[in-house]
Amino acid sequence: MPSSSARSLIFTHDGRPFFHYMARSWIVDENNEKVRDAAIETGFIRAVGDGKFEILLTHNTGIAEIWEGTADNGKFEWTTDAVARTETAKEYVAGKRLYGNVEGDLLYAFDMAAMGQALQPHLWARLKRA
Repeated sequence: MPSSSARSLIFTHDGRPFFHYMARSWIVDENNEKVRDAAIETGFIRAVGDGKFEILLTHNTGIAEIWEGTADNGKFEWTTDAVARTETAKEYVAGKRLYGNVEGDLLYAFDMAAMGQALQPHLWARLKRA
């Protein structure tokens, strides 16, 4: 029986003024063995000055998002500006994310408003560099 999920984040840069971001997750069992694939998201993070960013993401579940973010002192905070969904995607209307460098690890929290529910905690993790 699945007990939790695992997540991988990749930030790449080719010299142009943006990062390519990709995240994927999978469900794992109590022995941390993969049970099945879960979400995948990919997109771009573009700096606009003064510690501000624009983030464009697409998901394998039929959702596309535009986010606005700020970065300061090892913390990166995003909030949705716009959400678009395909006809078959589940209802999702807003999100807020927080990434922070804590003791060399990346702490991650994602609050979501979806399926008729107000913005509330959805996912959180402490990620270690591979």
